[in-house]
Amino acid sequence: MNTLSYKTVSANNATVQKEWFVVDATNQVLGRLSSQVASILRGKHKTSFTPHVDCGDNIIVINAEKVRLTGRKWTDKEYVRHTGYPGGQRITSPADVARTNPGKIIEVAVKRMLPRNRLGNAIFNNLYVYAGPEHPHAAQQPKELKLTYK
Repeated sequence: MNTLSYKTVSANNATVQKEWFVVDATNQVLGRLSSQVASILRGKHKTSFTPHVDCGDNIIVINAEKVRLTGRKWTDKEYVRHTGYPGGQRITSPADVARTNPGKIIEVAVKRMLPRNRLGNAIFNNLYVYAGPEHPHAAQQPKELKLTYK
């Protein structure tokens, strides 16, 4: 047996093949949608997945205002942030966030599923979320991605 034929190939920025996908969030459950989007952004669906390289694809999420939250999460779920000043804790619900920026709900869910480091920040830049059905990325010829839940 020739052991030299079994080499592990590690991807790098020069060898990564990135594609563009468009996902329709209409009537999709937020957590299930976000987990699959995060996995594709990370590149875990590829055979050449390398943990320390941005080898994932670019994803466009449309119709973000039509995403579903199950149960009473629209009112009971809380997004907590802090301004940095004493007494600066701010709490908002998904219903409040959806009124001002519907795409922010999906962005926050996906970002919190990515690694908390510089690579995670770079991967997050490959996500594009739009409230309506239109997006300005037609030149990239994105393929429609049907998400299947396991």
